[in-house]
Amino acid sequence: MHVRWLGHWQIGVKGTKMGIDSATLLIETEPIPLETDADGVVRVGGTRVTLDTIVAAFREGATAEEIVYQYPSLNLADVYSVIGYYLQQRSHVEAYLRRRQRQRTEVREHNEAQFDPRGIRDRLLARRAGQEAVNDAAAGR
Repeated sequence: MHVRWLGHWQIGVKGTKMGIDSATLLIETEPIPLETDADGVVRVGGTRVTLDTIVAAFREGATAEEIVYQYPSLNLADVYSVIGYYLQQRSHVEAYLRRRQRQRTEVREHNEAQFDPRGIRDRLLARRAGQEAVNDAAAGR
């Protein structure tokens, strides 16, 4: 929910009080700035920043201003809106975050099974040494 103050402040002259000449309080419901991308990842305000990122920063004690400072592509009002959504829909957001964590774990395990990370440094160094030997041979060294 977004509250916007539409009004006119009357500045008093000496001896008179300041007051509101005419004011209207317009209450509008604004959509939560969250979008789900093609991979099912919820992103904030048309940026690449994920809901996961905002919630993690908030849980760690970051203010909305600190989050925007860390991720300048974000809009401050959007971050406040997303934090409010998280606080109001905590159980749904937590369920989404648990699903995302399971997906990350599955992808990591799949990648590690397909590309064994053990010994990768040794394999890369051996590949580099082999390339250097080929280059040295081609250069006649």
